[in-house]
Amino acid sequence: METITEKDITRGGQFLVKETKCEDVFTPEDFSEEQIMMRDTVREFVDKEIWPNKDRFENKDYAFTEACMRKVGELGLLGVAVPEAYGGLGMGFVDTMLVCDYISGATGSFSTAFGAHTGIGTMPITLYGTEEQKKKYVPKLASGEWFGAYCLTEPGAGSDANSGKTKAVLSEDGTHYKITGQKMWISNAGFCSLFIVFARIEDDKNITGFIVENDPSNGISMNEEEHKLGIRASSTRQVFFSDTKVPVENMLAGRGEGFKIAMNALNVGRIKLAGACLDAQRRVTSGAVKYANERFQFNVPISSFGAIRAKLAEMATSAYAGESACYRAAKSIEDRIKAREAEGASHQEAELKGVEEFAIECSILKVAVSEDIQNCSDEGIQILGGMGFSEDTPMESAWRDARIARIYEGTNEINRMLCVGMLVKKAMKGHVDLLGPAMKVAEELMGIPDFEIPDYSELFAEEKELIGKLKKAFLMVAGSAVQKYGPDLESHQQLLMAAADMMIEIYLAESAILRTEKMAKTKGADQIKEQIAMAQLYLYNATDVVIAKGKEGIASFATGDEQRMLLMGLRRYTKYTNMPNVVELRETIASKLVEENHYCF
Repeated sequence: METITEKDITRGGQFLVKETKCEDVFTPEDFSEEQIMMRDTVREFVDKEIWPNKDRFENKDYAFTEACMRKVGELGLLGVAVPEAYGGLGMGFVDTMLVCDYISGATGSFSTAFGAHTGIGTMPITLYGTEEQKKKYVPKLASGEWFGAYCLTEPGAGSDANSGKTKAVLSEDGTHYKITGQKMWISNAGFCSLFIVFARIEDDKNITGFIVENDPSNGISMNEEEHKLGIRASSTRQVFFSDTKVPVENMLAGRGEGFKIAMNALNVGRIKLAGACLDAQRRVTSGAVKYANERFQFNVPISSFGAIRAKLAEMATSAYAGESACYRAAKSIEDRIKAREAEGASHQEAELKGVEEFAIECSILKVAVSEDIQNCSDEGIQILGGMGFSEDTPMESAWRDARIARIYEGTNEINRMLCVGMLVKKAMKGHVDLLGPAMKVAEELMGIPDFEIPDYSELFAEEKELIGKLKKAFLMVAGSAVQKYGPDLESHQQLLMAAADMMIEIYLAESAILRTEKMAKTKGADQIKEQIAMAQLYLYNATDVVIAKGKEGIASFATGDEQRMLLMGLRRYTKYTNMPNVVELRETIASKLVEENHYCF
C-alpha cells in the first residue's frame, strides 16, 4: 500500500487556487464494506430505537435520552474515534463522520447528546490528556459507563470564549485548585459524570482546562432543565461551581492552554455538526416525497405539481452537495492524520494538526449544511401544508431541532468571518499562495478576453471551467479587499461575510461536480443522470450566490473606474456559455424522487 505523505495532500483552503481531480476526492460511493456495515448498523439502531420514539424526545423525556445513550455505548459507537488502547474502536476520521451522520437523522435531542459526549466531552481528554488521565477516564467515556459535558460558555462569554470569569485558585498546599463560577447552556449536564471546565488562573491571558468529576457534594449545583425551542430532550442546564476542588493532576494540557483546547475542539465539532445534519436532510426529504405522493388535490397527487417538484429537487440537491463536501473534507483530514503518523507524530498530535489544517473547510461545512437543513425542513413543512405545522408530523420538530445548528459550535456569522480570516492568515504564512493567483487574475482583467468557444464535449467540461472562473471571481474580490484594507480587513464584517459566502458555494459546488464526475467514470453517465442534474443545479444556484455576494462586496469598497472594472470582471467570471435548463434539471431530479418515494441518492 502506497504511503501518503503531507506533500501529496492538498492543504486546507488550497482548493481555491489548485485544481482538484475527481480521482483525488473521497465520496460516499467509495465506502468500504466495513463502512457500509457500520452505516447499516447505525441506521438500524436509529430506526429501531430512536425514530419510533420521537414523541418521547419531544415530551422532554431526558431519562430516555440517557437510556438510548447507554444502548449506543453498548454497541461501541461512543468509542468510534477513541484509540483501541483506551477502550475505543480506533477507527478513522471518515468512520467517525459516518457514524455522526447516520446516528443523527431522527431527532436533534439524541444527536446533540451523542455529539456533545463523543466530541467535546471525550475528545479533549483523548487529544490533550496525560497518559494517566486517558487511562482513568477515556475507557469509561468510550463504553458509556460515564458521560461527559463541556463547560465553556458563561453569561458574559459566548462567542468571545476566552473572556470567561470562572476562576481557579491554587490551594495553599499546592495539591488542588478551587474552581468558582457559572456556566450555561451545558449539554448533557443532567446526566454527565464529568465536566471539561474552563477557568482562569489568577490574571492569565488565556483560560485553562480542567477535568472535573461531577460530585454535588463538591460544590457543584445546577439549575433546572432549560425549556428550549428545539432539541427538547437534550439535557441543557446551568452549572455552578463553588470552591469545587480539582486535583492539580486534573489540569488538561498546560496552564493557559484552555483557549487552544476550546478552539481545536470546535474545529472538529464543526465538521461533525455538518455531518450530523446530513441524514436529517435525507429523512426530511423522504418524508416530504412520501407525503406528496400520498396527498391528492384536484384528483392528482401533489407530487405531480411543478411547484412541489421544484421544492423536492432543491431539497435533494442541497443534501447531495453537502454530503459530497463533508466526505471530501473528512477524507482530506484523515489523509493528513495518517501522513503525520507515518512521519512519526503521535496520534494526539497527528489528529490535532490534521483537523487544524482544514479548519477553513470545517467552518465552511458548518455554515453550509446547518443552513441547508433549516431550509430543507422549512420546505418540508411547506409541502405538508397545515399538517407540516402540526406536532402530529415530524416536520415541525425537524425545523425546531435544526435551528440550533446555526448557533452552536460558533455561530454561522462567526464561522463566516473565520473562513476568510483563516485563509488570509494561511496566505501570510505561505501555506496557501493567494497572492500569485490573485495577481494573475488582476492581470487577466486588464487583458482582452478570449472569445473563442471552448470544446465542451466532455462531461462537466463547461462546469469545471465555470468553477475555475468562480474561484477567479473570489480571488478578484478578496484580493482587492485585502489590498484596500490590509490588516483592517477583519473590521469589515459584512465584506468578510460576503466573501465567505462566495467561498462556501465554490467548495460545495466543486465537491458535487467532482463526486458526480468520479461516479460517471465508474458507472457511466447514462446511469446517473439525476446526480448529474443535481451537480449542475447546485452549480447554477451557487453561481447566482457568487454574483450577488460579489456585487455586494465590490460595492462596499470600490467606486468609480475601479468598481466598473471589478463588476465587469465579475460578469466575465460568472458567465455561462451554455446556460442549463434549470426547470428540466429539477424535473429530472424530482421524477426519480417521486418514482422511488424517498431520497434515493
